[in-house]
Amino acid sequence: MRNTATPERLIRQEILALHAYHVPPSSGMIKLDAMENPYPLPQSLREELAQVVASAAINRYPDAGAAQLKERIRSVTDLPFGMDVLLGNGSDEIIQLLALAVAKPGAVLLSIEPSFVMYKMIAAFTGMKYVGVPLTEDFSLDLPAMLGAIKREQPALVFLAYPNNPTGNLFDADAIKRIIEAAPGLVVVDEAYYAFASDSFIPHLARYDNLLVMRTFSKLGMAGLRLGFLAGSKTWLGQLEKLRLPYNVGVLPQLVAEMLLAQHEVLLGHAAQIKRDRQWLYERLVGTVDVYAFPSAANFILFRVTHATQVFEGLKQRGVLIKNLNGGHPALVDCLRVTVGTPEQNEQFMAALQESIHQTFRDHHA
Repeated sequence: MRNTATPERLIRQEILALHAYHVPPSSGMIKLDAMENPYPLPQSLREELAQVVASAAINRYPDAGAAQLKERIRSVTDLPFGMDVLLGNGSDEIIQLLALAVAKPGAVLLSIEPSFVMYKMIAAFTGMKYVGVPLTEDFSLDLPAMLGAIKREQPALVFLAYPNNPTGNLFDADAIKRIIEAAPGLVVVDEAYYAFASDSFIPHLARYDNLLVMRTFSKLGMAGLRLGFLAGSKTWLGQLEKLRLPYNVGVLPQLVAEMLLAQHEVLLGHAAQIKRDRQWLYERLVGTVDVYAFPSAANFILFRVTHATQVFEGLKQRGVLIKNLNGGHPALVDCLRVTVGTPEQNEQFMAALQESIHQTFRDHHA
């Protein structure tokens, strides 16, 4: 008898329709596609890290509550009184946990577009209805459209990336406050790029009962640890903790992150250097013929160039990997995104970009 247990029969239709999150191979390339910190840790820190890892009890389960790491996060984040943190395996796990918590039949997850693709994907994972509100032409929040969508859809969950990925801009803080006040459900301000921005909603946590702030340490130099956290009231986090899988943050990520956050100023020093390099890179992009660069408050820059996919392939041929966003969303036609690298990497990228643009121009006018 033929077994009928096929994926097509058993897996939900919306999952069959999805494409898995794609991570391109980057071996041997200048890797400027994933918003990573390009700077390795100082040698003295690496030696200290080696000792910590060598003495780690990896034969034991980690501290399920990660008490010491949470205390360190509270101190470096300057959380308002009465607020707490929930830890996740990167911010992706926290997005999924939030969606699972509120995914009643017909519940809506609302965000803006273009933004972080995982909001929409995780809505599909958890069976929520997804609503994306387009940004304006310059990628600002369209406040009337947002307020209209909130009134119409009554979302259980709203995600706002601050600064936004992939556009890089920091939305108007007053507009976000209006959205929080209008929303009938939770509003999560995603501050993945907080270290490169000039503002945060963490100081406002005690003011709004329905506000949570999410951060990741990935962009600060700990991408390999996969550590994110959600900050908010104990009333919310106490319920959300029920969905967090046991031991979701391993022994090594806990120990290493705690040690690195004790040296928070080293990582913030890297962030300050990246901000200076971002300005240099932005000015070079603005000064490049056929390139339109968008201002950024993150550690990457979005730019538009004619024949973007061909330029992207030209960069790859020259050993530089960035992110091709052309075709991903109507607002991102001919858009590419480059992570700010070291000064040397940024110069190599600019040289390769100019060569690729010239080659593309020649190919189209041959």
